[in-house]
Amino acid sequence: MAISPRIEAFLEGLSAERLAAASTLAAYRCDLEDFSRFCRARALDPVAAKADEIRDYLAEAQRHGLSAATMARRLSALRQFFAFALAEQWRADLPTLLTESPRKPQSLPKTMSASETMRLMDAISGAEGAEGLRMRALLELLYGAGLRASECCALPLNALPPFLLRPDGAGLDSPGARILRIKGKGGKERLALFGAPAEDALRAYLTVRTEFLPRSTPEAMSRAAFFLFPSRGVSGHITRRRLAHYVAKAASDAGLDAQRVTPHVLRHAFATHLLDGGVDLVSLQRLLGHADIATTQIYTHVSDARLRAALKHHPLSSQGKETLPGDMPVGSDQSNLKEIGANCLN
Repeated sequence: MAISPRIEAFLEGLSAERLAAASTLAAYRCDLEDFSRFCRARALDPVAAKADEIRDYLAEAQRHGLSAATMARRLSALRQFFAFALAEQWRADLPTLLTESPRKPQSLPKTMSASETMRLMDAISGAEGAEGLRMRALLELLYGAGLRASECCALPLNALPPFLLRPDGAGLDSPGARILRIKGKGGKERLALFGAPAEDALRAYLTVRTEFLPRSTPEAMSRAAFFLFPSRGVSGHITRRRLAHYVAKAASDAGLDAQRVTPHVLRHAFATHLLDGGVDLVSLQRLLGHADIATTQIYTHVSDARLRAALKHHPLSSQGKETLPGDMPVGSDQSNLKEIGANCLN
């Protein structure tokens, strides 16, 4: 479907000025194309749409069964587009100013118990061959550093600390040197810490990394050489689909439900295990790269669920035989949980 030059200009500005990710641009393009379809069916100019017409559009989307999250994203795309239109003087008002966002039901992050995570990491600890070593390095970064799938796939080689790139591996004076420079959402940079298991996995992988470099053209080789996890594909780096395949395979090898274990679930596990291990919310926000601490606070609800379950074991409770989520009986030794959190940073 052809897109209007003004919407194209908005998307180009979003990419250039706000460094929006390719996935964000694709989603906004789809949303604005759908809004344009709605307007054309009613002989309306999308740029000149009024507040009532925008509400009619959202009502139609709701009737078609779109989720509250999808509708909220579509409204966000429209708000930003009309703000751009106002700045460009294509119109003199903001029709979305008083339009309320649909309420999204709050859902807890899907995560893994401590024992499940250890089973997964044990399953990849003996990985061999180039593919196996790459899989191990990727999963260690997802869980050990809490990276997003997109961050992990497109991680530049120079994001690694210098001591890992030296032939002799020298230069590690303290665990504090284990730092990754991550460019996250919106081009924002942050420092991510990783532990000794991730370091060992990265060292092993770096010995076989060149096997994944393309041999086709100098341009392809140069593009792929920039990334820690190069690929022969168009992007030059491993795809999120391939990463998801690695995670599913590792979960299957560990005897876990492969459909329940995803790259983002490992990031959630990183966050919940650190929080359970005593890391404060502000530090966790910085490690995860959240712009708003409200996003990080969702993980406190996971811990709250554990606390509520713990009350069932009070002597006056009639359900004293139940256990906490994550195979962790109340009153049992929880040092392994704290050790998991500590290992992410040691």
